[in-house]
Amino acid sequence: MKFLDQAKIYIRSGDGGAGCVSFRREKFIEFGGPDGGDGGRGGDVWAECVEGLNTLIDYRYQQHFKARKGEHGMGKNRAGGKGTDVVLKVPAGTEILDEDGETVIADMTEVGQKVLLAKGGNGGFGNAYFTTSTNRAPRRANPGQEGQERWIILRLKLIADAGLVGLPNAGKSTFLATVTAAKPKIADYPFTTLHPGLGVVRAYNREFVLADIPGLIEGASEGIGLGDRFLSHVERCRVLLHLVDGTSEHAGKAYKTVRHEIEAYGHGLGDKTEIVALSKVDALDEETLKEQLARLKRAAKRTPYVVSAASGRGVQEVLQALLQVIDTARAEEQVAEAREEWHP
Repeated sequence: MKFLDQAKIYIRSGDGGAGCVSFRREKFIEFGGPDGGDGGRGGDVWAECVEGLNTLIDYRYQQHFKARKGEHGMGKNRAGGKGTDVVLKVPAGTEILDEDGETVIADMTEVGQKVLLAKGGNGGFGNAYFTTSTNRAPRRANPGQEGQERWIILRLKLIADAGLVGLPNAGKSTFLATVTAAKPKIADYPFTTLHPGLGVVRAYNREFVLADIPGLIEGASEGIGLGDRFLSHVERCRVLLHLVDGTSEHAGKAYKTVRHEIEAYGHGLGDKTEIVALSKVDALDEETLKEQLARLKRAAKRTPYVVSAASGRGVQEVLQALLQVIDTARAEEQVAEAREEWHP
């Protein structure tokens, strides 16, 4: 299945049904009076967050969604039926934006969450509604209201606790495959990873979700390579694990290249807690390792971790550091939620 993380679709709610003009015409009833029923309400358009989805592929081949119109009112005071609703099922982490791509309509983060996107038009009143003491036989009825229509953008941002960033071939997919049960494609050429991947890390009797995104290169914020749009998938992460290839020419320059693209992307990504690690150290001799570590330490202004996903060196130390940040963030969120729920 192809990974699709953005889609633009057209939605329209149903028009309301028209009211009916009708009179009772029965034998032996001299003044039957009006009995026109009201029209039914048009169907609504909803978005619902459901389990079991991890992509927006359902909206690749269908972009138009229209709710049914309400039925017209009928004689004998029969009201029209309501139009059928349309429910757009989306995975957790989907952001619903207006057509301008900036105005956020809804952020679907929890399974079961449901949001009204377009309300159906009200049905028109039948002539029985307009009966008064002076107008005993009204011959008018309302047409139904029109439904709402709009273009919306669905944008999926993966929900993960930690995100992997770095240049292409920095060992991100290998690290993901080592610490989780995920099986990403791994090869020795740039942009092996074309789509974001998720894996669940189980360490120290705890679990957290780790996201791997395609590598960034210099100029990614300007659209070079695969661009930086995949950075949206680590926006929700509590911590970033920045892997720097130890076999690169200059570890410090490699680090600064990725940091520049992260800061150019914005959206608060540059302010997130970052853990820096030098990867592929099993392919380095001691002298080169010391030199690359010194370069990376000067560039990152902190002591980097030393990691080899192939041999397992330093992996547990990195996972422990990630868990420490994630646990702190989770505790702070729980305190904030408790404060919101408590009322004096």
